[in-house]
Amino acid sequence: MRIVAGSARGRRLAVPPGTGTRPTSDRTREAVFGRLDAWRAVDGAEVLDLYCGSGALALEALSRGAAGAVGVEADRVAARVAADNARTLDLPLSVVQDRVSRYVAAPGPSFDLVLLDPPYSLDGPELAQVLGAVAARCRPDAVVVVERSARSPEPVWPAALDPLEPRTYGETRVWFAELASPS
Repeated sequence: MRIVAGSARGRRLAVPPGTGTRPTSDRTREAVFGRLDAWRAVDGAEVLDLYCGSGALALEALSRGAAGAVGVEADRVAARVAADNARTLDLPLSVVQDRVSRYVAAPGPSFDLVLLDPPYSLDGPELAQVLGAVAARCRPDAVVVVERSARSPEPVWPAALDPLEPRTYGETRVWFAELASPS
């Protein structure tokens, strides 16, 4: 596993051993970030990477010019690997070891780009609850990205997020949404 583009291009990432994490493939990350770059959603962004695992998504964003990133991971081993990857690459990823649902429900900073790569086993109602809390942490013009199995149904989006056209990459489907305009 490696960083696909930007200042850390080609640098390898450690993957948490035996934690059940499912790293996003290089091909999928390249496609997702190509789309985000076209929308100008990465450069200068404050990024939130939920269920961050190795930190690959946040680190990819930082390598491509994001200003800063927070990664949230419940698994202690995976959180340590993500923090180690950030130190090795000298990229400003702050890793928080906590349950995602608790982190997003608490008061805190807002973000321009939110990346969610939850375990495929995470049920729809829990994901919907997390997305509702995420919407409250989004800045105007924020983009939210949800990665799931291609066999998973579309997430239930809160009214504060407008879904965009999803993309499928092999066994992975990626949904995109933006903060809804106030009516």
